[in-house]
Amino acid sequence: MAEAEHKARDPGNRHMSSRSYRYRAFSVHVFTASGAAIAFLSLTAAIEHQMGLAFAWLGLALLVDGIDGSFARAWAVKTYAPQLSGDVLDLVVDYVTYVFVPAVILLMSGIYPHWLLATQGAIIVLSAALYFASNTMKTDDYWFRGFPAVWNLVVFLVLVFDPPAIVATLAIIGLAFAQASNFTFVHPVRVKMWRPLTLTLLIVWSGAGIIAILEDMKVDPITQTILGVIGLYFLALGLFRKETPKYA
Repeated sequence: MAEAEHKARDPGNRHMSSRSYRYRAFSVHVFTASGAAIAFLSLTAAIEHQMGLAFAWLGLALLVDGIDGSFARAWAVKTYAPQLSGDVLDLVVDYVTYVFVPAVILLMSGIYPHWLLATQGAIIVLSAALYFASNTMKTDDYWFRGFPAVWNLVVFLVLVFDPPAIVATLAIIGLAFAQASNFTFVHPVRVKMWRPLTLTLLIVWSGAGIIAILEDMKVDPITQTILGVIGLYFLALGLFRKETPKYA
């Protein structure tokens, strides 16, 4: 029944065999898993102290994470490749790309004493592991409940601004605790409130991030300002959120 319904929704594929559907669906899992391989390449770049390249690889992993869900829905992965859990696979890859590799990048940056960087990294990976196990990560209107563990962006900004060690440490501790808070953080694509402005600023921020990577994290003042101001917008947007009914 599920196969018939999918074919009805996708008439262009009416001549594909059931095996072809399964292969195509399984390829989505492979595509999602490629994010882990990309994260490994980011890790090797960080070990070689090529921080710009390390973040370039993480940016590619972020792109994979952003589009694999569309393929999964379009190609009915849950129907044709149910032997693998796309949700679990996605969580594993996200933890590697959003948390573990960024923590190693921070460690390898050498911007603070090694013991302090190791402590910061340990706080990141421990707190994020607990956050990823949360059953209340999202609100009904698609906001993140608590800081969404996007430590790749946090580490990126730490390297861009190179703040005093105490500032970076307090920020990391604060965000680690914020993961367990009820404060909401915006999902830039799914949240409806101010979506056009949010998406526009996301594009501008991404462009500035690419410039920072091309400058190998030795960022000019204008790019720093753009990254900082827009970053504050995303951080503070939850202050303006209004509660919505569960049925909305």
